[in-house]
Amino acid sequence: MSKSILVVLSEWGFWGEELVGPLEAFSEQGYDVDFATATGKRPVAIGVSMDPDFIDPPLGRSVTSAEMAAKVKEIDASPRLDAPMNLSALLPERPYHSEPDFLRKQEAYYRDRDAKTRELVDRYDALLIVGGSGPIVDLVNNQRVHDLILAFYDAGKLIGAECYGVACLAFARNWEERKSIIAGKHVTGHCIEYDYKTGTGFMGTDFNMGPPPYPLEWILRDATAPGGAYHGNYGHETSVIVDYPFVTGRSTPDSYLTGQKMIEVLEDGLRQWGFHPSAVGAGT
Repeated sequence: MSKSILVVLSEWGFWGEELVGPLEAFSEQGYDVDFATATGKRPVAIGVSMDPDFIDPPLGRSVTSAEMAAKVKEIDASPRLDAPMNLSALLPERPYHSEPDFLRKQEAYYRDRDAKTRELVDRYDALLIVGGSGPIVDLVNNQRVHDLILAFYDAGKLIGAECYGVACLAFARNWEERKSIIAGKHVTGHCIEYDYKTGTGFMGTDFNMGPPPYPLEWILRDATAPGGAYHGNYGHETSVIVDYPFVTGRSTPDSYLTGQKMIEVLEDGLRQWGFHPSAVGAGT
């Protein structure tokens, strides 16, 4: 039976290859893929992610081949991304404690949240959060995205995340326990050596905020403790970590491998890969 994957994309700019890589792997496997965004707007690829002449400052070289640039332009211009699911319409917003009649609203929130997320978890075999600078704006601190992640996590279903999308996992927390779901787990993500000093931008605005607003590596190191570890694998061409139910990819070059490992989890029962089980406190 074909598997179904729900892919969450930022409306403020996703990195092209981080969608194309897993998507090609899923398509080759015959998986069905649906897309979702925070408010139902069409996601768009970051311009530099489809520019083979763009030189990545930390690496000092292009990270996008001419072939990949063409693939990103093709999907960015295709109707396939035209009508993503609207998470703000699908899932309820948690009420403020200061709102009138808070208790009734909170009861309604939990009732609606559980019903809606159950529908999605029953429908999809896995969740993937695509990276890029955009997730910083509309996914990382998005309560509905957290609720979606927690629903897949509680159901024991596969959750993939790439690059700055991995930050969503660090902040997805049970409201009562307030501990990250990646505590005790092994993950990868954009390491500090690869962070920009300037140039972090978002689609639909001229705002250039300079370096990323937070160092993802520090967040992941803290969130995985105690008992887990962050693996940057700096200097290695790829970095993908499988520690079920999570598959995490460090950055652009890891996109295809992220998709392939997600497939191995779903088809072959892969549970750990890319690190030594005793590697606690591991670094780059």
